[in-house]
Amino acid sequence: MERISPHQFMTLGAAVMMGTTFLPIASIVTGTSGRDGWMSVLPGFAVGIPYGLMLLYLLEQYPSKNLLQISEILLGKWTGKLIGILYILVAGYLGGLLLGQVGDIYQTSIMPLTPLLVFYLGGFLLVFYLVSSGIEVFARFSEIIFPVIVVALLLNIGLSIPRLEQGELMPILGKGFKPIFWGGFKVIPFALTYIFFVAGILPFLPTGKRELGQLKTGVWRVVFLVGILNTLVVIIQILVFGPAETIRLVYGLLVLGKMVEVSRTIAGVESIFLGIWFGAAVIKTGSLFFAASWGLETVFGLKGLKWRLAIGIVFLGIAFWFVRGPSLINEIGIVDEYLTLPFVSAWIPTLWGVARWKNRAGV
Repeated sequence: MERISPHQFMTLGAAVMMGTTFLPIASIVTGTSGRDGWMSVLPGFAVGIPYGLMLLYLLEQYPSKNLLQISEILLGKWTGKLIGILYILVAGYLGGLLLGQVGDIYQTSIMPLTPLLVFYLGGFLLVFYLVSSGIEVFARFSEIIFPVIVVALLLNIGLSIPRLEQGELMPILGKGFKPIFWGGFKVIPFALTYIFFVAGILPFLPTGKRELGQLKTGVWRVVFLVGILNTLVVIIQILVFGPAETIRLVYGLLVLGKMVEVSRTIAGVESIFLGIWFGAAVIKTGSLFFAASWGLETVFGLKGLKWRLAIGIVFLGIAFWFVRGPSLINEIGIVDEYLTLPFVSAWIPTLWGVARWKNRAGV
């Protein structure tokens, strides 16, 4: 069986959790929490820490099994099957929407005359290649791409500093802590999508005592690294655009890229950033493709090329269905808030609680 190292687990997890969250997050949290929205980002991502540690506890108790298999052991065969079906549906639907977001970003940003099919097929073919190559290749791809994403984000933020408007973050806590709580609630689904993916890669993780300690440390590093980067993205957009314009610009970071100039001579570097953001979108979409594939294999025993192609057709069909930007973004928000959030937030603690009870009872 394929295995990934603790370092690969950390970089792959960070790449999946990051995904393309840095594009809409400023608009989301500012729309909910106003100019204090940046303070809700890190607490929202931090919810991923206890969930990640619960998954690693289950890995320790049931090595070489994914969470769907563990669900059948702890909750019974048919309950586990129902959970698996829901897992497949959420992964397939959200993955198709994220594939659609690739076309939405690139067609509206730099290639308005290029047919959506070109973007969809380009993203799908790369995702399909990575999934067919296995989790080790996917992890190595993330090891290469994620550092580039981080550097590009920091460059985009740093080159935007000359356009800052002082005072846009003031007054701090002008409306109290309640808006920050609701802003954090909007961020939690981003962290739980990462947990959703980790639930499937448990069989590929090492289970030695030393390695488990490194995996736990990796969860903390993933959450804080991604949370801090997204916090900086929100802060820079509020300082450049102001709260009202940040809310209006769904992909404000793309606008920042178009505004970037180097020594007043080099401009239009947003196409370079967009090439890097494509890698981030492929990793996030690929993680859900993997999840749907593992779900089919675990629940129904369906695996192989033809079933991966079937998943790909579903992804493409969903992507084509939601071709308009506003309806697509709204649908992704609905899936995050009303499917991913309640499903993962109930599923993981339930399994963790049952596993601990059986462990103490000696069952």
